[in-house]
Amino acid sequence: MTTADPAVPLLHRVDLLHARAAGLVRQRSVGEAATNDPLRGLYLSPEVALQWAHRPPPGSEVADGDHDDGYDAAMEPTDAPEDRLSTLISRFALSVLDLHILLTALAPDVDRRFEPLYAFLNDDVSRRRATVSVALELVGLGPHHRFARARVHPAGPLVRGGLLTVEDDRERPLPGRTLRVPERVVAHLLGDDVLDEGLLDTVTQPPPPAEGVEPAADSFEVRLGRLLTTAPVVVHLRERRPATGAAVAVDALQHFGHTVLRCDLPPATDATQASDVIPVLVREARLRGAALVISPLPEHPNRILRALEDVGVPVVLVDARPFDPQWATAAVALSLDVPPGDLASVQHWADELGEDADVPDLAATVAPFRLGRDHVRRAVRSARALAALDTAPVSTVHIQHGARQQSAPLLSQHARQVNPEVGWTDLVLPEEPLQQLRELVLRARQRDRVLRDWRLRPGGGRGRGVAALFAGDSGTGKTLSAEVVAGELGVALYVVDLSSVVDKYIGETEKNLERIFAEADRTDSVLLFDEADAIFGKRSEVKDSHDRYANLESAFLLQRLESFDGVAVLTTNLRANIDEAFTRRLDLVVDFPFPDPALRTELWRQCLAHAPCMPGLDLEALGERYELSGGGIRSAAITAAYVAAGRGEPISDADALLGAQREYQKMGRVVW
Repeated sequence: MTTADPAVPLLHRVDLLHARAAGLVRQRSVGEAATNDPLRGLYLSPEVALQWAHRPPPGSEVADGDHDDGYDAAMEPTDAPEDRLSTLISRFALSVLDLHILLTALAPDVDRRFEPLYAFLNDDVSRRRATVSVALELVGLGPHHRFARARVHPAGPLVRGGLLTVEDDRERPLPGRTLRVPERVVAHLLGDDVLDEGLLDTVTQPPPPAEGVEPAADSFEVRLGRLLTTAPVVVHLRERRPATGAAVAVDALQHFGHTVLRCDLPPATDATQASDVIPVLVREARLRGAALVISPLPEHPNRILRALEDVGVPVVLVDARPFDPQWATAAVALSLDVPPGDLASVQHWADELGEDADVPDLAATVAPFRLGRDHVRRAVRSARALAALDTAPVSTVHIQHGARQQSAPLLSQHARQVNPEVGWTDLVLPEEPLQQLRELVLRARQRDRVLRDWRLRPGGGRGRGVAALFAGDSGTGKTLSAEVVAGELGVALYVVDLSSVVDKYIGETEKNLERIFAEADRTDSVLLFDEADAIFGKRSEVKDSHDRYANLESAFLLQRLESFDGVAVLTTNLRANIDEAFTRRLDLVVDFPFPDPALRTELWRQCLAHAPCMPGLDLEALGERYELSGGGIRSAAITAAYVAAGRGEPISDADALLGAQREYQKMGRVVW
């Protein structure tokens, strides 16, 4: 065993304590009536009872000759870097008496010679650990000393710091209660740095930052880290996006050289469960001299906040909720909002991807995704796994898939997910709406630069969302265009199910809409309100209570749309039904015209592009003769394909004509 072994100073002190314990045993053995009784400790004989009756007060039995002078000297802390016991004294503010009690309690865990000694001193062969009385007698004190009893009180540094447990029930007098040191504390003093088993499921130690990645000198991370380094305070961070606050806190602390323990509490953790974890977590941080990052907070965090008062290490609490003054405010020194700009930059993506990725325009690929650095790391890991499955380098498609996996909103109850499988070539539209759709994609990609960096976002709590209205007759391509926009951005499309949103009970519709907007705000997707005039309709004159509550619903939507941070598309067949106040808050209004004969011909051609057709199929005549929308032409083409498939032949002019006539019949129009 080398001198650099952290266990050496501890074992040296334990050896000196053993000499003192042996001296006390010899002192007490002199004249012991039942010393040689093999049943000693199992019963109380009259002779032993008389000896106890004449025994001097506790603490006066140890003669000066039985004291080891080296033991008293060993109680003083040293400057040796490997002396973890001395470091423990400093971090937990222990007195010399605290250290003696701690050593007495942990001695049997590192040296079995103490078990029979303690059993003799306890006069009970079954009690082979130190009691409060034995610990005090070994230092020449007794349980009648008020200041000595205070060292094992729950408010004392030993018990409150989690270094010592006073066992046994309350029926046993304090001097007879057993002392035990938790195994994690013993292991730490012996040089073991493995996390406490109670923290393995919730606590991680983030890896150090990559070399060369340094935050700007005036960044939020640097200012936060400087504050936490100056004084070990508790700071509350409110995050708008998942995992952004914790990543910022970790970067801030690591920038100033702190070891960080990150605790991610499960979402369903209640205050009682959290209060069981926090004391163990705090002890672990103090043992290591590490800072703490805890997220999220339980619904009622008062108990854990009280446990974080005066812990002596920097603590950052991360939660999506704003700070509540009703919480135990004595623990929290400061509450801050994570700046909206503190998301992963293109450089973070590049650092995670390395040089083996095949992505021509990484900035455009990741621009639609507002992910924290933790989520970027996971997204890249998913992208690499998918690329390995395809046996190809990491590409744009792989990155977008990994990012969608980390940013998919939980909207299955109120919306239907559509994974985009179409592109610009699938749209048959005039140039004007096509140009506006491309502008919508551009706005979604560049909104952070324009609204944040160039500071063109107005005040009033307005969000950075992009909202567009697609207006046109049924079947003119509004929903398909929304899917193309989502596919171009690389995000999922969520079609809001109005049947699960609108509720007959007052206020429930607003609650459902708030859930949708809030989830879309914190993730990356395109939110599609199909037939939006059902909930974004015009406000009317109030004639009864129904009108008043309908107008309240519209007012709520107006406010929520203005603070929205995502991408929303509203579609309507009747643009005039949309309230003008909504129109003012829209970034784009795209009109989808009814297709003219040339566009109808192109739509027929595109719908039948992959189907077997008879040579010379006259699609121009169909486009000229039948005034069908794009949706109607697609339905007609499907009808023609079924008829041809039933014959086992390619699609003919008669089949296409029959399909068009079927659509006319559905619309109640004259077939000719």
